[in-house]
Amino acid sequence: MEASPNTNKILQILTQTYPELPIPLKHRNAFELLIAVILSAQCTDARVNTVTPKLFPNDRPCAAADILKLGEDQVRKIIYPCGYYNSKTKAIMGCAHALLNKEVSSNFQELTALPGVGAKTAQVVQAQAFGIDAFPVDTHVHRVCNRLGLADSGKNRDKTERQVKATISQKHWSRLHLELIYHGRALSTARKPKCSECPLNKLCPSSEA
Repeated sequence: MEASPNTNKILQILTQTYPELPIPLKHRNAFELLIAVILSAQCTDARVNTVTPKLFPNDRPCAAADILKLGEDQVRKIIYPCGYYNSKTKAIMGCAHALLNKEVSSNFQELTALPGVGAKTAQVVQAQAFGIDAFPVDTHVHRVCNRLGLADSGKNRDKTERQVKATISQKHWSRLHLELIYHGRALSTARKPKCSECPLNKLCPSSEA
Protein backbone atom coordinates (compact mmCIF):
# COMPACT_ATOMS: atom_id res chain seq x y z
CA MET A 1 0.00 0.00 0.00
CA GLU A 2 1.24 3.47 -0.91
CA ALA A 3 0.90 6.39 1.49
CA SER A 4 -2.31 8.38 1.13
CA PRO A 5 -1.72 11.82 -0.43
CA ASN A 6 -3.65 13.22 2.52
CA THR A 7 -1.55 11.53 5.21
CA ASN A 8 0.47 14.57 6.29
CA LYS A 9 -2.62 16.78 6.44
CA ILE A 10 -4.48 14.11 8.44
CA LEU A 11 -1.62 13.91 10.96
CA GLN A 12 -1.54 17.70 11.25
CA ILE A 13 -5.29 17.98 11.87
CA LEU A 14 -5.30 15.15 14.42
CA THR A 15 -2.54 16.88 16.39
CA GLN A 16 -4.44 20.17 16.28
CA THR A 17 -7.65 18.46 17.37
CA TYR A 18 -6.07 16.46 20.21
CA PRO A 19 -3.19 18.59 21.57
CA GLU A 20 -3.41 16.93 25.00
CA LEU A 21 -3.26 13.15 25.12
CA PRO A 22 -3.65 11.75 28.65
CA ILE A 23 -2.76 8.08 28.94
CA PRO A 24 -6.17 6.33 29.11
CA LEU A 25 -5.16 3.61 31.59
CA LYS A 26 -4.18 4.92 35.01
CA HIS A 27 -0.91 3.52 36.35
CA ARG A 28 2.05 4.42 38.56
CA ASN A 29 4.70 2.12 37.10
CA ALA A 30 5.29 -0.23 34.17
CA PHE A 31 3.96 -3.27 36.04
CA GLU A 32 0.64 -1.57 36.78
CA LEU A 33 0.34 -0.53 33.13
CA LEU A 34 1.08 -4.08 32.00
CA ILE A 35 -1.68 -5.47 34.21
CA ALA A 36 -4.11 -2.72 33.16
CA VAL A 37 -3.52 -3.41 29.47
CA ILE A 38 -4.15 -7.13 30.01
CA LEU A 39 -7.43 -6.22 31.71
CA SER A 40 -8.41 -3.85 28.89
CA ALA A 41 -8.89 -6.62 26.32
CA GLN A 42 -12.58 -6.59 25.33
CA CYS A 43 -13.19 -4.08 28.14
CA THR A 44 -13.37 -0.30 28.32
CA ASP A 45 -10.50 1.68 29.81
CA ALA A 46 -13.01 3.42 32.07
CA ARG A 47 -14.04 0.11 33.65
CA VAL A 48 -10.42 -1.01 34.02
CA ASN A 49 -9.70 2.25 35.85
CA THR A 50 -12.43 1.45 38.38
CA VAL A 51 -11.04 -2.07 38.97
CA THR A 52 -7.29 -1.48 39.26
CA PRO A 53 -7.53 0.62 42.45
CA LYS A 54 -9.00 -2.47 44.13
CA LEU A 55 -6.21 -4.64 42.73
CA PHE A 56 -3.21 -2.42 43.48
CA PRO A 57 -1.98 -1.11 46.86
CA ASN A 58 -3.27 2.34 47.78
CA ASP A 59 -0.05 3.73 49.21
CA ARG A 60 2.54 2.68 46.62
CA PRO A 61 2.95 1.30 43.12
CA CYS A 62 2.09 -2.36 42.71
CA ALA A 63 4.78 -5.03 42.40
CA ALA A 64 4.53 -8.66 41.35
CA ALA A 65 4.72 -9.77 44.98
CA ASP A 66 1.53 -7.82 45.78
CA ILE A 67 -0.41 -9.76 43.15
CA LEU A 68 0.97 -13.08 44.36
CA LYS A 69 0.05 -12.18 47.92
CA LEU A 70 -3.55 -11.53 46.88
CA GLY A 71 -3.73 -14.99 45.33
CA GLU A 72 -5.49 -16.30 42.27
CA ASP A 73 -8.99 -16.50 43.76
CA GLN A 74 -8.95 -12.92 45.05
CA VAL A 75 -7.51 -11.57 41.79
CA ARG A 76 -10.25 -13.36 39.84
CA LYS A 77 -12.92 -11.91 42.12
CA ILE A 78 -11.58 -8.35 41.80
CA ILE A 79 -11.21 -8.38 38.01
CA TYR A 80 -14.55 -10.12 37.36
CA PRO A 81 -16.19 -6.91 36.03
CA CYS A 82 -13.59 -6.71 33.24
CA GLY A 83 -14.81 -9.91 31.59
CA TYR A 84 -12.79 -12.92 30.42
CA TYR A 85 -11.71 -13.13 34.04
CA ASN A 86 -10.39 -16.68 33.92
CA SER A 87 -7.94 -16.09 31.06
CA LYS A 88 -7.02 -12.65 32.41
CA THR A 89 -6.39 -14.06 35.89
CA LYS A 90 -4.13 -16.73 34.37
CA ALA A 91 -2.17 -14.07 32.47
CA ILE A 92 -1.88 -11.74 35.47
CA MET A 93 -0.72 -14.49 37.83
CA GLY A 94 1.69 -15.76 35.18
CA CYS A 95 3.19 -12.30 34.74
CA ALA A 96 3.46 -11.87 38.50
CA HIS A 97 5.36 -15.15 38.85
CA ALA A 98 7.64 -14.28 35.90
CA LEU A 99 8.37 -10.78 37.24
CA LEU A 100 8.80 -11.56 40.93
CA ASN A 101 11.73 -9.43 42.14
CA LYS A 102 12.26 -8.21 38.58
CA GLU A 103 11.50 -5.04 36.65
CA VAL A 104 9.26 -4.99 33.59
CA SER A 105 11.49 -4.95 30.52
CA SER A 106 11.20 -2.42 27.70
CA ASN A 107 12.36 -5.07 25.20
CA PHE A 108 9.65 -6.27 22.82
CA GLN A 109 10.79 -9.91 22.77
CA GLU A 110 11.02 -10.07 26.56
CA LEU A 111 7.59 -8.49 26.94
CA THR A 112 5.90 -10.86 24.49
CA ALA A 113 7.53 -13.81 26.27
CA LEU A 114 5.37 -13.02 29.32
CA PRO A 115 2.13 -15.00 29.75
CA GLY A 116 -0.82 -13.42 27.98
CA VAL A 117 1.24 -10.58 26.48
CA GLY A 118 0.90 -10.13 22.72
CA ALA A 119 2.26 -7.53 20.34
CA LYS A 120 -0.39 -4.93 21.12
CA THR A 121 0.07 -5.15 24.89
CA ALA A 122 3.86 -5.09 24.55
CA GLN A 123 3.78 -2.00 22.35
CA VAL A 124 1.44 -0.12 24.69
CA VAL A 125 3.88 -0.77 27.53
CA GLN A 126 6.82 0.28 25.35
CA ALA A 127 5.15 3.52 24.27
CA GLN A 128 3.44 4.59 27.48
CA ALA A 129 5.80 3.31 30.16
CA PHE A 130 9.14 3.71 28.39
CA GLY A 131 8.58 6.35 25.71
CA ILE A 132 9.58 4.02 22.87
CA ASP A 133 8.07 4.69 19.44
CA ALA A 134 5.40 2.04 18.90
CA PHE A 135 2.08 1.62 17.11
CA PRO A 136 -0.24 -0.78 18.94
CA VAL A 137 -3.45 -1.43 17.03
CA ASP A 138 -6.66 -1.82 18.99
CA THR A 139 -10.27 -1.72 17.76
CA HIS A 140 -10.43 2.08 17.50
CA VAL A 141 -7.05 2.41 15.79
CA HIS A 142 -7.89 -0.32 13.28
CA ARG A 143 -11.30 1.15 12.43
CA VAL A 144 -10.15 4.76 12.08
CA CYS A 145 -7.03 3.90 10.06
CA ASN A 146 -9.15 2.08 7.49
CA ARG A 147 -11.79 4.80 7.36
CA LEU A 148 -9.19 7.50 6.82
CA GLY A 149 -7.33 5.54 4.16
CA LEU A 150 -4.21 5.20 6.30
CA ALA A 151 -4.67 1.44 5.93
CA ASP A 152 -6.56 -0.93 3.66
CA SER A 153 -6.54 -4.12 5.66
CA GLY A 154 -10.08 -5.41 6.01
CA LYS A 155 -10.37 -7.11 9.39
CA ASN A 156 -6.65 -7.81 9.74
CA ARG A 157 -5.20 -5.66 12.54
CA ASP A 158 -1.68 -6.97 11.99
CA LYS A 159 -1.89 -5.75 8.40
CA THR A 160 -3.06 -2.34 9.62
CA GLU A 161 0.01 -2.13 11.84
CA ARG A 162 2.34 -3.13 9.01
CA GLN A 163 0.81 -0.68 6.54
CA VAL A 164 0.90 2.30 8.89
CA LYS A 165 4.46 1.58 9.97
CA ALA A 166 5.51 1.31 6.33
CA THR A 167 4.03 4.66 5.29
CA ILE A 168 4.24 6.90 8.38
CA SER A 169 7.47 8.00 10.06
CA GLN A 170 8.31 6.18 13.30
CA LYS A 171 8.48 9.46 15.22
CA HIS A 172 4.69 9.81 14.80
CA TRP A 173 3.66 6.30 15.84
CA SER A 174 3.06 6.61 19.58
CA ARG A 175 1.25 9.94 19.36
CA LEU A 176 -0.84 8.80 16.38
CA HIS A 177 -1.91 5.69 18.30
CA LEU A 178 -3.43 7.85 21.05
CA GLU A 179 -4.88 10.40 18.62
CA LEU A 180 -6.70 7.64 16.76
CA ILE A 181 -8.07 6.19 20.01
CA TYR A 182 -9.46 9.56 21.08
CA HIS A 183 -10.80 10.25 17.59
CA GLY A 184 -12.44 6.83 17.45
CA ARG A 185 -14.16 7.45 20.77
CA ALA A 186 -15.21 11.04 20.14
CA LEU A 187 -16.14 11.24 16.45
CA SER A 188 -15.29 8.21 14.31
CA THR A 189 -17.41 5.91 16.44
CA ALA A 190 -18.17 2.34 15.43
CA ARG A 191 -21.84 3.10 14.93
CA LYS A 192 -23.08 6.39 13.50
CA PRO A 193 -19.77 8.24 13.08
CA LYS A 194 -20.19 11.98 13.53
CA CYS A 195 -18.90 12.89 10.08
CA SER A 196 -20.54 16.33 10.01
CA GLU A 197 -18.63 17.32 13.15
CA CYS A 198 -15.31 15.77 12.10
CA PRO A 199 -12.46 18.09 11.12
CA LEU A 200 -11.20 15.36 8.78
CA ASN A 201 -14.43 14.94 6.80
CA LYS A 202 -13.07 16.57 3.62
CA LEU A 203 -10.03 14.28 3.63
CA CYS A 204 -11.77 11.07 4.68
CA PRO A 205 -12.79 8.66 1.91
CA SER A 206 -15.44 7.20 4.22
CA SER A 207 -17.05 10.51 5.16
CA GLU A 208 -20.82 10.71 4.95
CA ALA A 209 -20.85 14.46 5.60
